[in-house]
Amino acid sequence: MHLTEPPDGTAEDAARAAQRHRALDEDHKVCDAIAARPDDDTMHAWVTRFALLADPTRLTLLLCIHAASEICVSDLAVAAGLKDTTTSQALRLLRAQGLVATRRDGRVVRYRLADETVHALLHQVAGEPARI
Repeated sequence: MHLTEPPDGTAEDAARAAQRHRALDEDHKVCDAIAARPDDDTMHAWVTRFALLADPTRLTLLLCIHAASEICVSDLAVAAGLKDTTTSQALRLLRAQGLVATRRDGRVVRYRLADETVHALLHQVAGEPARI
């Protein structure tokens, strides 16, 4: 017998029982976590959204669009403090990924938020928009 082993085994038995109890509790947590994990397509969509939001220029543009509801490129560039070309390039990417949509008003193209999930996230970041 080693000096670290309890002489009658009761403390060791109690420790094993406690460990089994914790393991059962952890099994439930693991099952809950697995059930909450999104499928690969959903995960990819979230990764793409967060990657787009991680860029300061794109996030600034999205926040400005969120506040304005709908806005043209030149006005958006002024609001964001960016060049028209920088704004257009970022909007092209945001549109290709479905975060913004356009509406033609004569010769002017107006941008608005198109992704409801991103819209909800922007509410958390910036609060309520001026108008919807």
